Amino acid sequence: MAEFKLPGFLRKSNMIVIVVVVVLIIVLALSSLFVVDQTEESIVLLFGEYSRTVGPGLHLKLPLGIETSENVPTQIIQNMSFGFRTERPGINTVFSNVDFPEESIMLTGDLNIVDVEWIIQYRIEDPRAWLFNVEDKDTTIRDISQSIVNQLVGDRSIIDILSDERPNIEFFAQESMNEIFDNYKLGIEITAVRLQNIVPPVGRVQDSFEDVNRAVQDMNRLINEGREAYNKEIPRTRGEGEQLVKIAEGYATERVNRARGDADRFLSVLSEYNQDPLTMRSRLYYEILEEVLPKEGTTRVLDRGIDTAIPFFNFLPNTSTLNQEGTQ
Repeated sequence: MAEFKLPGFLRKSNMIVIVVVVVLIIVLALSSLFVVDQTEESIVLLFGEYSRTVGPGLHLKLPLGIETSENVPTQIIQNMSFGFRTERPGINTVFSNVDFPEESIMLTGDLNIVDVEWIIQYRIEDPRAWLFNVEDKDTTIRDISQSIVNQLVGDRSIIDILSDERPNIEFFAQESMNEIFDNYKLGIEITAVRLQNIVPPVGRVQDSFEDVNRAVQDMNRLINEGREAYNKEIPRTRGEGEQLVKIAEGYATERVNRARGDADRFLSVLSEYNQDPLTMRSRLYYEILEEVLPKEGTTRVLDRGIDTAIPFFNFLPNTSTLNQEGTQ
């Protein structure tokens, strides 16, 4: 029995169909799958119109451009700088040498000129609003931020801006920006406003303000040194004072107790004296002699009733003492 073989052109046509089908399947598979990173959310569009929002992971969509996806970094804090630019961010940040005075030069409330550089940090909260509500998002953010900081700087004097008003400017700038961006439905939240560098214009004015800043720093240093000396000396002085008070209190207690003891002893002796004055008088006399005579050294007691000449005492110095002095 003879085998049936297809003509060559039919075999080639089948092979082409298989290849086309395989390629079509691959194209459909690739155009139907998309990946969303952990820091992103994706907006899916059906013929260019919003369809749904999906989170991180692997997702499916209608192929061949019927549905398209747009990933938006919603978990990343983004920065925008004013008055300067960053060439390479990181631990050792490299800044551009190009200045942008049209962004940083401002007029203060007391009609002085100041150069203010700052950055804002923001995060995309609503990816749908971020993609569709505002066309030129970066320009909108930059213009509004610059307008608000100019207004806040223009309401304050240059001395306040250079000293203690920086935190207030940052706080009110963040609040005002979030309020305006919410009204614009931009879909972002300003997380921080940081004033980086505030200096007066280059020249004599800047030199004068630097002198003022150095004087303020010297004043603060002297105040801190005075507080340190105060905190060091006052506790020591208080301790010494309390020590003297305790010593005086102890001395007073000792004297009072001694006086009370002497008074009680006197009253006791007086009671004994009242009972037997003669005996008590003799006792007191002997006690005084026992106390006084040992302090006087050699003592001679003579009888008052002797009528003869004074007994002869050896008033000459000790001969042994004289001999010792002579030999020396």
